[in-house]
Parts: sequence; C-alpha cells; structure tokens
Amino acid sequence: MKKSSASKETAASRKAVAGKKTAAKETAAAKTPAKEAAAKKAAAGKTVVKKAAVKKAAPLKRQAPAKKPAVAPKKAAAAVKGVAPAKTVAPTSPRGESRTALVRRARRIDRELAEVYPYAHPELDFENPFQLVVATVLSAQTTDLRVNQTTPALFAKYPTPEDLAAAAPEEVEEILRPTGFFRAKTRSVIGLSKALTEDFGGEVPGRLEDLVKLPGVGRKTAFVVLGNAFGRPGITVDTHFQRLVRRWRWTEETDPDKIEAAVGALFPKNDWTDLSHHVIWHGRRICHARKPACGACPIAPLCPAYGEGETDPEKAKKLLKYEKGGFPGQRLKPPRAYLDAGGKPALPLGAG
Repeated sequence: MKKSSASKETAASRKAVAGKKTAAKETAAAKTPAKEAAAKKAAAGKTVVKKAAVKKAAPLKRQAPAKKPAVAPKKAAAAVKGVAPAKTVAPTSPRGESRTALVRRARRIDRELAEVYPYAHPELDFENPFQLVVATVLSAQTTDLRVNQTTPALFAKYPTPEDLAAAAPEEVEEILRPTGFFRAKTRSVIGLSKALTEDFGGEVPGRLEDLVKLPGVGRKTAFVVLGNAFGRPGITVDTHFQRLVRRWRWTEETDPDKIEAAVGALFPKNDWTDLSHHVIWHGRRICHARKPACGACPIAPLCPAYGEGETDPEKAKKLLKYEKGGFPGQRLKPPRAYLDAGGKPALPLGAG
C-alpha cells in the first residue's frame, strides 16, 4: 500500500513537470510569432528609411559631373573685339608677376629681338658726332628717313659747327623745310652750333651733363649721341620705346625720365644702347602704334598685349614695314652688316 502511494505521487509530479514544460513551449511558441512580427516591422521600417534616404540622395546622382577648370591651349590667345582669335601662341600674363620673373621676361625679349635684328643700328646717317647730334635734333616730329634725305644738303653747305653757327637762318630754314617745324629746328641747330663753337671749341662733348646744355638737346638726344658716337651706354626713350615697354608691362610710367630709370633697372648697363636699338626697330617694323602685326611677331608668346593687332599670320605679314616687308630701310648709307643681311638702303629725297 505504501509503494502504490509513492508511485502515484511520482507519476503526479512527472505530469506536473511535463505540464510546465508544455506550457513553456506553448508560451515560447506564442512569443516567437510576436518577435518575428516585431522584427519584420523593424526591418520594414529600416527599409523605408533607406528608401527615403535614397530618394533624398537621388537628385545628387542626376547632377552633371563637375567640369574640370578650362585651361587655354598653349597656342591660343584671348579673343579681342574686332580681332580673330589667336591661332598660334598664347600671351604670358604678367598679372602678379614677381620682380624676378619680370627681369627674366624682359631680358628674354631682348635676346629674342637681338636674334631677329642682329644688325640693329641708329637709323640716322652720320659720319661724326656733330652730324649725329644735329640729325637727332632734326628727327623730332618726323621720320629718320626724312632727316636722312635732308641732311646731305645741310652738311654739304655747313660741314662744321663754325659754318652752321654763322649761317643765315633763312637759308637753313629752306633746307630744313621738309622735316617740319623748320623754323624752330633752325634756331636749335644754329644755337647748338654756336654753343659748341663758343663753349666746347667746336667739338661735341662726351658727357651727359654737357650735352643737355646745348639748345634742342634733351636726355633722349644726349643718349643717342653718347651711345652711338662715343660708345657710352644709354637708353633712348623715343615714342616707339615708350609704347612698347608699356605694352610689354615693363613699366607703367609715362614720363620719359621715369621710363628710362625703370627699364634701365631691368638690364645691365652695357646692354642699354643695343636694347634701345632692338626695341625701336621692333616698334618701327612690327609692333606698330595703331595696328601691330601680332601674327608675325617673334616675341608674341612673351607679350601680354598679344591680340591687340592682327593675329592672322598671312594678314600680319602685309603690315610689316621696312626690310621685313621688302621695303627700303631708313638710311641712305646703312652699315655693311645691314646690307649683307638683305637690308635695302633708302632712296634720296625726291627719288621714286
């Protein structure tokens, strides 16, 4: 009887444990769908957020890709109103150019011009310092060619300062009439001849401070005489020189004395005379005042003003003057080196 009671209790306890396990399984089973549902909802929420994020980011995908900054080709120049776009070279912009870069660019331009004009020389005919100083005074407001066509008659009649100092003004005026402003020029050449005779023994002085004391002689004329008659370096700041150095942005000065100082500081003193010839020759032959022949310019890649003139090479060639365009130069009696290089002498007054 005792064993039967114990067996019944054991069986009851087993049933109770089995019931608890079953209930736990049912509870877990009941919870599983709920968890799965919650997980599905959470996943769905994340999907919605992701889709929303994608929708918001979508416009970025439709935007065109960023373009690379435009870089001008090496052989192209900025278009200028009324001028065809450059076809051959690009100007070197000097904006923000350092002092060192300016010096290098200026000297490179001079070297390039020296190769183009290896025979560059003063374009006034002269045989001695007296003839050169008189011819330079007469060259104001006219061309060297016109002076060269006029001075042979003047020096044939008045070969020395003493002769010209004693000349009758009206006779000198008649000879100088083709040069323009002939009355003022007559006063100047007679006045400087008298000063040479009375103050310097009939000889042209070789010092700047003495030359500028002569009537009609300024720093420009003095440096022409010093550089070409005495071999002393000087910068000749004529109208061509002033125009070109400003175009090249070597200086922004407009006063001739300040231009002389600014440009002189860029070059060794020994280069000054030849530099003047190179710049003046280029201004007369290619880089003209009104319509530069940019398309035929040998220093176009170094020039910030490239494009101000004709850029088409064929059209630019038609703008060239003097020997570069097949025409005679300014001198009736040019140096031998100029003739050997293909240069042509100018014609006498009244010829051709």
